[in-house]
Amino acid sequence: MSIPKNTICLWYDKDAEAAARFYAQTFPDSAVKAVHRAPGDFPSGKAGDVLTVEFTVLGIPCLGLNGGPLFRHSEAFSFQVATDDQEETDRYWNAIVGNGGQESACGWCKDRWGISWQITPRALTEAFMAGGEEAKRAFAAMMTMRKIDVAAIEAARRG
Repeated sequence: MSIPKNTICLWYDKDAEAAARFYAQTFPDSAVKAVHRAPGDFPSGKAGDVLTVEFTVLGIPCLGLNGGPLFRHSEAFSFQVATDDQEETDRYWNAIVGNGGQESACGWCKDRWGISWQITPRALTEAFMAGGEEAKRAFAAMMTMRKIDVAAIEAARRG
């Protein structure tokens, strides 16, 4: 197995393997590649505990590190997932929120491990790219939403 030049390292208290397996089950082009156990005791665990997990999320190489409770995730980092339609938007949103996660505003949610996700329909991004009044109307509609409603964004775009 080749080691990627750049990998996103995500710090977990102790559930890196569970998180990686959830992502692999939820998103296409995602997989758990390897689970590595600690060769000795470390500040937040013992020899033999899962220390790191190599995985991909939507083709992006990641490393889950079971570093303990010292550091927490914030919205300063998020995965942004472009969805093609309402069905795909609902599927990802419901998987994340329904598995112990929580809703936030404007298409953002957090998974049960505190990782932030932006579930962003392409229709919303395209509305912003259109600029002008279309973008303003779509933006105003988005500001009232938690999960993005594609039909409402398209209606706002049309005026």
